[in-house]
Amino acid sequence: MKNSTIIGLILGFGALIFGMILKGAPIINLVNNPAAYIIIFVGTAASIFVAFPGSDLQKVPKLFKIIFKEPPLLPRQQLIVMFMEWATITRREGLLALEAKVDEIEDSFLRSGMRMIIDGNDQDFVRDVLLEDISATEERHRSGSLIFSQAGMYAPTLGVLGAVIGLIAALGNLAEMEKLAHAVAAAFIATLLGIFSGYVLWHPMANKLKRLSKREIDLKLMMVEGLLSIQSGVSTIAIQQKLLVFLTPTERIAFAEKEDPSSEQKTA
Repeated sequence: MKNSTIIGLILGFGALIFGMILKGAPIINLVNNPAAYIIIFVGTAASIFVAFPGSDLQKVPKLFKIIFKEPPLLPRQQLIVMFMEWATITRREGLLALEAKVDEIEDSFLRSGMRMIIDGNDQDFVRDVLLEDISATEERHRSGSLIFSQAGMYAPTLGVLGAVIGLIAALGNLAEMEKLAHAVAAAFIATLLGIFSGYVLWHPMANKLKRLSKREIDLKLMMVEGLLSIQSGVSTIAIQQKLLVFLTPTERIAFAEKEDPSSEQKTA
């Protein structure tokens, strides 16, 4: 489901609006309250600017793009097939025969690792370089998701601040009960926006970035195992068994059926 973020936002805003309608809360208070939006969203942005250096904040537009349009990753089943093919070529013709395949590799991490093993680098050196690359990638991803998780912490507290400001303004209308009631209702809109943005927008977005990061890191670890196995000269069957551990049980069954269609017929 590629548009899960959009679906989640539609459901979240829909639940908020219809919930207010069912409770009899006037929607106009949600729309006609610019002060609450300024306190929550501008205040959250201000907190983020104070909390993070500019080098981290420059990544925010790119992070939003990742959240709304998940970057494509090489399917793990396809990666296993590729490594099996490369293992066959290596055992027949040697590592240098893979040089013709390097330019066909789209993934920069995999391409870099392939070049290192073709150049004859020591296996420990190749492993260390690739794992350091993965560690640096994890740290970049962690700092990106931290921006959104921190925004999720600040927004609800700023909602309380907005409610306090609104109640202070409402106390000026004690002589007119109707105006007082409207002012109190408007005051709590800031709290509503703070909680909603924190727990429906920022925290879920941070979680999505963490999940996407884990998927990418797991795929890169799988690539490391495949590259080192090829460099060691293991058989096609051995490299397949080694990489299958990165698949879920369901994916393993699907992969086995794809590789051996007769097994599906026997099962049927």
